[in-house]
Amino acid sequence: MTHIDEPARRTPVLAETQVLVLGGGSAGASAAIAAARAGADVVLVERSGALGGLATGGLIALLLTLDDGEGHQVIAGLCQELTERMTARGGAWAPPREQWGSYDDALVAQCRAWGLVWGGGPHRVRYSVAYDPEEMRFALNEMASAAGVRLLFHSWACEALVDGGRLRGAVLQTKSGRAAILAPVVIDATGDGDVFASAGVAHEKEKVLPWLWFRMGGVSDAEQAIREGGWYFRTVGDGQLLFPWGAAEPAMRKIDATDPWDLSFAEVECRRMVMQAVDRLRREDARFARAHLCDIATQLGVTESRRARGVHVLAREDAGRDFDDAIAVTGNWTKYGMLYSIPYRSLLVHELDNLLVAGRCISADHRAHHSTKEIPPCIATGQAAGTAAALAVQQGVAPRQLDAARLRARLAADGAILTLPR
Repeated sequence: MTHIDEPARRTPVLAETQVLVLGGGSAGASAAIAAARAGADVVLVERSGALGGLATGGLIALLLTLDDGEGHQVIAGLCQELTERMTARGGAWAPPREQWGSYDDALVAQCRAWGLVWGGGPHRVRYSVAYDPEEMRFALNEMASAAGVRLLFHSWACEALVDGGRLRGAVLQTKSGRAAILAPVVIDATGDGDVFASAGVAHEKEKVLPWLWFRMGGVSDAEQAIREGGWYFRTVGDGQLLFPWGAAEPAMRKIDATDPWDLSFAEVECRRMVMQAVDRLRREDARFARAHLCDIATQLGVTESRRARGVHVLAREDAGRDFDDAIAVTGNWTKYGMLYSIPYRSLLVHELDNLLVAGRCISADHRAHHSTKEIPPCIATGQAAGTAAALAVQQGVAPRQLDAARLRARLAADGAILTLPR
């Protein structure tokens, strides 16, 4: 690659804060809300114009999953609060608690119609949630505003500011040009690990198949279509159907989600695939003849790219293992009974003691990532990172020096589940 030399320039400081959260997806929004509720001054930077990331802009409107597959809830805290807020407005559906773990075929079929049953059987009812992405956006906006989070949209975190082995903040690219935000604690919740990568933090990277989920409305008999087993699910809204993974036809090739050329290819190709799927349904199924395309995801369904190689790399061999510094527990959306306790050390990196990672870029190997990448565990690790950041600021220590026992006590008081079910 050739390079050009640029002249030295001065970058204006847009703001100074106590906790800087980079990325406003489910993990970043949760981190910012948790940190602000714990008393910290927080700025949340998001490249788009809305919170939620894949959970909203990606139309991946399924919380898979809040349980262990055997009837026990393992994720609560902010994720439970979000579920309750959306449900109260009629914007979410989940099976009632008394059904969790049931093998009843009729109940399982009901959950499958909502897109809440995956993997190999024998299947049972799981505590997963289908919701309206706009309700998720609204709930996150309300929670962030009430907590006092300073939101900065349409700003792209492009470079870590490292000075003498310590992270000072980050440089952003905005419509008004380059600017910096400074903070003693930074949380990378960008999903792709953009900030820790620019700071030279050790990481791994995977290529993935890209997708664009979409929704259709005006289906003449949506319930019958679902009963006949089409590749779509019931979703919140009469006559609407949710289509995962571009109606499940494979993209041409895997992409590197950190490569702009690959991303550009995927955006065009995936949108073409969606329109092909819509045209085929209208042509081949009378129930879709007059159906309309409600929306196509505005964010590519990328589930993996960079993953930090942090203080502890959560591995497949850690399944079912307890950790003294556990800050969350997660099940697996396709496997019943598979559980991971997520240690605080998986949110910390070796190179910088004042950086936390949250969401799908936490320190986990490729196989454990299959459990930690989903929206509920991303919310849980975001809540933990935000709480840790606020406590570190209040105690005048770096997050890596924070007493994990104090962090766990605060998380438990805020409703998080920290221990494996027995």
